[in-house]
Amino acid sequence: MLLLISSAIGAFGQENVLDRYIKEAFEHNQGLQQRNFQLDKSLLALKEAKALFYPQVGVTGSYTKAGGGRTIDIPVGDMLNPVYNTLNTLTNSQKFPQLPNQSVLLNPDNYYDLHVRTSLPLINTEIWYAQKIRKESITLQQATVNVYKRALVKDIKTAYYQYYQAVKAVEIYNTALAQVQENIRVNKSFLDNGVRNNTSLTRAQAEQQKIETSITEAQNKQQNAQAYFNFLLNQPFTTPITLDSTVFTPALTSIPEASGSREELIQLDQQKKIADLQYKLSSSYLIPKLSTFLDLGSQAYNWNVDNKSRYYMWGVNLQWDLFAGGQRKYKAQQAASDIQVIQASYNETNNALQLEVNTAQNNYHTAVASFSNAQTQLQFSEKYYNDQLKVYKAGQLLYIELLDAQNQLTSARLQLSVAFAQVQTALAEIERTQATYKL
Repeated sequence: MLLLISSAIGAFGQENVLDRYIKEAFEHNQGLQQRNFQLDKSLLALKEAKALFYPQVGVTGSYTKAGGGRTIDIPVGDMLNPVYNTLNTLTNSQKFPQLPNQSVLLNPDNYYDLHVRTSLPLINTEIWYAQKIRKESITLQQATVNVYKRALVKDIKTAYYQYYQAVKAVEIYNTALAQVQENIRVNKSFLDNGVRNNTSLTRAQAEQQKIETSITEAQNKQQNAQAYFNFLLNQPFTTPITLDSTVFTPALTSIPEASGSREELIQLDQQKKIADLQYKLSSSYLIPKLSTFLDLGSQAYNWNVDNKSRYYMWGVNLQWDLFAGGQRKYKAQQAASDIQVIQASYNETNNALQLEVNTAQNNYHTAVASFSNAQTQLQFSEKYYNDQLKVYKAGQLLYIELLDAQNQLTSARLQLSVAFAQVQTALAEIERTQATYKL
């Protein structure tokens, strides 16, 4: 039985199988897809920030139709009519007509203004810092994606080994059931031959019912483990799972060395950079904003378009906030406080991650020791059961003693499969805490 279990334990083969499953999860896992969407959003936000440095071109138009309202009275007649009268008298003619006074409506009537405006920021610290913040946010979101990926890798491996353990439990109980059925056959033979009474047969039949119940429970756990594993891969819950059968000895596996910084620390480091940029942005209010614009258009009455209606206008805009009641100063102080909070969180998280690594390594060593003991216990249980079975078939042993040996053997087999799953789960935890899996 030890060789059977060992042949079903294959780390190197499982690495290949698991790599395929992990790759599939990276493509289809819903939680990971949500974080990838957030990363895509950050990339688009960076492009948006970069676009603010380019010229902005837009068309603006207006048309007004007015009547009534305020007017400007121009006494054209009062000023020119006396002069015209004198000229008519001197020339003895009526060449100079009398002019009425004019009243001009202030609101433009039947007037349009249509122009294309091109604007360009020349000096604007808000735009510059916004681009830097969006750029750092991409690295932050990428680290968030990697954090989820590493957690997903660990969950997939853990679920894989839990499924393996459930499958082995079903196999072990089926083996135990076959042994009990053999015992029932032997006890029936003893009973028919008058060697024993029906007590042993009844006890064996009761044990058969007990094992069948255990098989049902184990099959239910196997189905649940299969459903959870497929849930992580975002595929139908009943999809078959491939189990590898390469030989593997956990005690000979060395703990991998840490390959780099944890993404959780990268996240906090990026948050600190963003907070620092926010502080600089809040402190840059004394730098004026300068932009330029150019309008090309046409404006006139009655929709006239000619050389006189067409025009251009170029200008420069300046905005300089000199006093705002201390709002910018207090905002900068808040950003400075955020930097201190993030730094404290970074230090705490770094210590917590080191504790995780230490705990994971200790758990691994404990799991390896338990697996080694489980292997030894299985060897003893197999030998003890075989010896007791020979004695029982010779009619020199009570069935209750054989049943005790059989239960010890079944328990040892189950414990070995559990110990193996614990070793592999501990390795997956170390891989997670040391960030050694290549994403």
